[in-house]
Formats: sequence, C-alpha cells, structure tokens
Amino acid sequence: MLRNYINGEFREAADGRTLDVTDPCTGEVYETSALSGAADVDAAMEAAAAAFPAWRDATPAARQKVLLRIADVFEERAEELTAAESRDTGKTIAQMTDDELPPCADQIRFFAGAARMLEGRSAGEYMEGLTSIIRREPVGVVAQVAPWNYPLMMAVWKFAPALAAGNAVVLKPSDTTPASTVLLAEIIGGVLKEQGHPAGVFNVVCGDRETGRLMVEHPTPAMAAITGSVRAGMQVAASASKDVKRVHLELGGKAPVVVFEDADIAKAAEDIAVAGYFNAGQDCTAATRVLVHESIHDEFVTALAKAAADTKTGHPTDEEALFGPLNNANQLAQVAGFIDRLPAHATIEAGGHQVGDKGYFYAPTVVSGLKQDDEIIQNEVFGPVITVQSFTDEDQAVAYANGVDFALASSVWTKDHARAMRMSKRLDFGAVWINTHGALAAEMPHGGFKLSGYGKDLSAYGFEDYTRIKHVMTAI
Repeated sequence: MLRNYINGEFREAADGRTLDVTDPCTGEVYETSALSGAADVDAAMEAAAAAFPAWRDATPAARQKVLLRIADVFEERAEELTAAESRDTGKTIAQMTDDELPPCADQIRFFAGAARMLEGRSAGEYMEGLTSIIRREPVGVVAQVAPWNYPLMMAVWKFAPALAAGNAVVLKPSDTTPASTVLLAEIIGGVLKEQGHPAGVFNVVCGDRETGRLMVEHPTPAMAAITGSVRAGMQVAASASKDVKRVHLELGGKAPVVVFEDADIAKAAEDIAVAGYFNAGQDCTAATRVLVHESIHDEFVTALAKAAADTKTGHPTDEEALFGPLNNANQLAQVAGFIDRLPAHATIEAGGHQVGDKGYFYAPTVVSGLKQDDEIIQNEVFGPVITVQSFTDEDQAVAYANGVDFALASSVWTKDHARAMRMSKRLDFGAVWINTHGALAAEMPHGGFKLSGYGKDLSAYGFEDYTRIKHVMTAI
C-alpha cells in the first residue's frame, strides 16, 4: 500500500480509507493508496507549520546542501523512480531514463543554486533621515497539488523552488499516480533527517479531489500551487480566495504550431509529430494544433500522416514505442469522444482508434479539414491527436493561433528571421519556440496567460513566486 508521509513517518489514512491504483497498460488494479481526509490534512499541515520556523531560519547554504543531496539520491535511485513512474503512468522506460529523470535532477540542482541567491535590493535612503531595506522571505507553508501526466517532474517543479526559498510543503499527487511521489517523500525525508532538519519540512498526502480541496481551504497554508486542468485551477482559485491565499496555477494548453511556406516540410512534420505524440500527447504544451500555410497544406498533411503512421505506441518496455498508453479510462474516453464527435467536414488522415483490447492505448492520430470554431480546435484533447488547419497569410495565422482561451505555449516554423520575430511578439502565449517545440531549460520560465493560469515554474521567476517581499524602514 502507498501511504501518506507526515512528519517523517509513513501513515495510512486516519480512517483507513484507500483508493485503487490502476496499471494503464492493462486496466487492472495493481496497488492501493491512502485516501486522506480532514484528519490527515490537519496532521500534515500541523507538521509543516511546526517545521517551518527552523527551515525558514536555516541558512541558504544549509538549504542548498539538502537539495544537492536530494538530487544525488534521486540519481542513485533512478531505477526505482523509473519503475514506479512507468507502472503508474505507462510512460516508456526510454522516456523516463532519457527525457525525464536527467532534467529532474538538473532542476533540483538549479534550485539548490537559487537558494543562495535569495536577496532583496540594496539598502538606500529614499526619504531624508530614513534607510530602507527590502527583505525577500519565504511565504510559509505551501499546499501543492501535482497532476497525473508528469507526476514526478511536476513534484520536482513544486517542491524544489518552495524548499529552496525556505517554505515547508504539503504535496498531494494525483489519485491515479501516487507511487513516485511517495518514493520521493522517502528520499527527501531521509535527507532531511540525515542533515538534522525537521521532518515536517516535506509531507505527502495521498487522496482524491476532495483531499485537494481540504488542503487548499485549510487555514494553515499561505499559498496553494497546482498543475492541472482549467476546471481544477478555477476551483483552487475560488477556494483560496476565501482567506486570500496566494495562488500559483499551471493549467491547460492548446499550443498553436504555425508552419509557413518556407519551412522544411519533411523535418517540420517529423519534429512536430514527436512533439505532439510525446507522452501520448498528455502535455499542456504538446504540439497538437498545427496551422499550415495553404500553399503547402496538402504536402504537409501527407508528410505528417506518414510520420504518425511511423510512430508506435506500446508497452513501456518496448524500445520502438515513442509513447505508452493514456493514463486512465476517463482520459481514453475523452480522447475517443473528440474523434467520435468530429464534424462531417473533418478528415481522419491517420489513427483515430484505440489500440489493443486491454489497457488505454490510442493510435497516433492526424485530423485535417478543421475550422476554427470546431470543438477539437477550441478544447484540449490531451491525447495523441494532432489537428491541422490551413491559413492564407500571417494575419490569419495570428488570428487562428490566438483564437482560443488557452495561452501556454506556441511555435513558429519558418526560415524568415524577421517573420519569426514578428510572430513571437504577436503570439499571445507564455512560450514561443522557433523551428522547434517543447524544449525546456531550468534557467528559463514556464507558464502561461488566460485560462492557462498564472505564475511561473522553473527559473528565477519561479523561485521568486515562492517568496514574499517585506519593506523595512529605520530612522537614522
């Protein structure tokens, strides 16, 4: 059984309730996890609140030392983390070992470095006879909720900046993917103990949507941070507003991929297919909404359909598979529903069906002939489905690209530097990639606008989100 981690101890839910955890490759239950209620949330918040003062007052160097050691142990136990994450999510072993664990360790080390950069502006006299000082401080206890599409990486994006800044954390993984987070708690707890810090600095509470609501509405946290759906983000923002908690939201996306007539069609189609189907398209930044110039539309669709046909979904151990199954039965139903409801003017160029008779596998899919107001264009599919629209000129490309409620990520494919710069200015998205899609660096911010939320992950901007600013003025 996967248990909560509270104040340095693994515990079952106080009332003994559990949740089933399903293997997405088979659709069968393989484990249970704690279903936490109010008593469990209370205990975790009490532990975090008690640990916070000592952790806040620890030197940045001491916090850095903890994070660096966490990164080391993270790498030492990479095989265990990979196994846990792959079993819960269906991710391929190659994806975990090549694309997820290395950046996770790197991101922990980045925030370890950021811990030493926690500073305010220099002191100065802005009124005669008075000196002003700016203090940048941790906000306090932070309630964090991670999603099921990247449970381990999003846990890292949550805990690393929060701990680096001196906050105490209560983290809830998704009810469908708790395994790697529970293992992460063991790693972090062990390092805290080894280096003499309070056990309650980091806590994990397993549970469902109601558990998350209890965390966000609890009076102890000063901040709530979530990566999840727009619906979940809106509920968190509404709940947090009751006592004016700070809120950090990284929500859905509908990334436009704008391909101009001078793009290298073969390379763009191949790269976009990888960026669209990676992690079964279960990525808020996935390259799944292609806008292509009318002069190359047909040729591009043919190339993209071929790339889809050449892309394989399969078991996590299949070295030829780019991606594994969708995460859960509800997500499979959602993806299939979008395809079942396609309008008559749409054409399925590749895929469009479930793969196999067990588990939640879905074929790499391309759909063309779509219009801007179609459901599949306006809403997030969150699956291995790439849509294609045609545009006539730059202005129409911008109008189509910006004509959705999401604003997380986008990309532009062209050899014209001036056009790329114009598009990067006009695209209303938190990230714009040029002739690539999806690359992330720990030093650069990730976050969107509109229904995609607010606040930044990664980078110094993400670190600052977990701090507050205090003005101190003294008479001299």
